[in-house]
Amino acid sequence: MDTVIFSLVILIIGTLIGLGLLKKRVPAITWGAIAITLLYLFLSFVFAWGMIIHDAPYNQAIDPIDRCYAPFADRHTISLLVYFVLYHVAMILVWIRGRTLPPLTLVLLLIFLFIGCILNVVIIFQVAVHQTGTIDGYKGNDGTAFLLPAPLLSLILGLYLIIRLIREEARTSVERSFKNTFLQHCNQLLAGRYHESVWALLLLLPVWLIITLILILLGQDYNSLVKVFTDTTTWALSQKIHPPPLDHQGHYLCTVAARGNPRLVKPLRIGYRHGKPAIVNRQLLIANAFEEWIQNIAPHTHQHIRCFYDRYGYNLSKK
Repeated sequence: MDTVIFSLVILIIGTLIGLGLLKKRVPAITWGAIAITLLYLFLSFVFAWGMIIHDAPYNQAIDPIDRCYAPFADRHTISLLVYFVLYHVAMILVWIRGRTLPPLTLVLLLIFLFIGCILNVVIIFQVAVHQTGTIDGYKGNDGTAFLLPAPLLSLILGLYLIIRLIREEARTSVERSFKNTFLQHCNQLLAGRYHESVWALLLLLPVWLIITLILILLGQDYNSLVKVFTDTTTWALSQKIHPPPLDHQGHYLCTVAARGNPRLVKPLRIGYRHGKPAIVNRQLLIANAFEEWIQNIAPHTHQHIRCFYDRYGYNLSKK
């Protein structure tokens, strides 16, 4: 965890320095835009952390205390990553250059923005529902909290850039004038039709087909963008069934402590946890009684504490 936090700090500092240097060369970039960029980087890091603890393929039996199933199928993630890169390249170029880009380049970038926004909607729908009821011993849902904010902000930014371009095109069309009466009439008629946006929509399917053909040459299936969501389990679009969960082999902190020097831990008797024998001492009895008290007075709070401890208690006990 210390390494993760350190990496995050270095990432934020490095990005801040880079954005500061960029602002000197591109004065139009505001500090508000830089703040949004930093927020997006932080949420992307949270998303990556969520993927670390949700990394199991659907056909693998897991101990639900230690890990959980991935929302995206490993075999098809290359397709998703390609569109992820294209989408973010388009966002950066449109954000910095805007309508100063050549028309053909701008149309191509708009296509990537359209496709990226569609994929963000699907990703949001996928990670918004995490059906963990089929995983014995773990009823929590920390996946949505980790994985939802980044694609949600990404969708908002993509839509903002598209709308900004459309408004700029509309303003340019309105301000543009022609000496020829017929051309002026046509310009006024088409002023609200947003030239680049229309071409982007018309060319969206051909460009998508070309990218799909390239991905097939790289070993992806023609329907990888569908399978990356459906070849999963426990998520909204999942179509697969996972194997029965493994029996939890770990012990929690009080149970581990009870195995210490008998003079210190003072074992009282042998009890059973999940059907298996465990040493019971006064420390464990007090901890269980305290948990039962919290469950009685604040069951909702107890559920969150229990899920958090089930997720991280065993890893901590191994230290």
